[in-house]
Amino acid sequence: MTTACADRRSRCGWIDQSRLSPTDFELYCDYHDHEWGRPVRGSAALFERVSLEAFQSGLSWLIILRKRVNFRTAFDRFDVERVARYGERDVARLMADAGIVRNRSKIAATISNARVVSDLADEGVDLGELLWSFAPQDRITRPRPADLSQVASVTPESTAMAKELKRRGFRFVGPTTAYAMMQATGMVDDHVANCWVAPLSE
Repeated sequence: MTTACADRRSRCGWIDQSRLSPTDFELYCDYHDHEWGRPVRGSAALFERVSLEAFQSGLSWLIILRKRVNFRTAFDRFDVERVARYGERDVARLMADAGIVRNRSKIAATISNARVVSDLADEGVDLGELLWSFAPQDRITRPRPADLSQVASVTPESTAMAKELKRRGFRFVGPTTAYAMMQATGMVDDHVANCWVAPLSE
């Protein structure tokens, strides 16, 4: 199944126009066209993506997308060193912020994960390089899924990534969350075959 936005180009069917307001539909289309599945490699940008995917767990991604600007403001643009220094006063501030998802466990996990990323950097381990080490070797050459029924929610690579992140101290990043992050950051290409977005080239 594919869908079309205002320009009528074919897109992946997870953008369900029948269930979205016009504003949300265009927001989703813009995200699909310009971000989802495009390679993201920087450690700072990937920390934001990991954090937002963790907040999304159990919720619709659209909720996170609507609140993303607020998340960036609330979490100091996901600056790892700043977030790693957050204390109870910051937790209280975040729990009082209606502009984000106010889940204490997810807030605490984000702060804890920032501390893990900071410690990894001190050890010479770059978060971006660590995450990308789990990208499939055939990510460029493998065929795109014919339709949404062929899109996985968990893969051996995402399971291995989640296991390694847990070993290193990460929280709220299971195999499903890990795979959603891999899809969003171009570690895999799950745009359907007749989607207009160009296939991965690097």
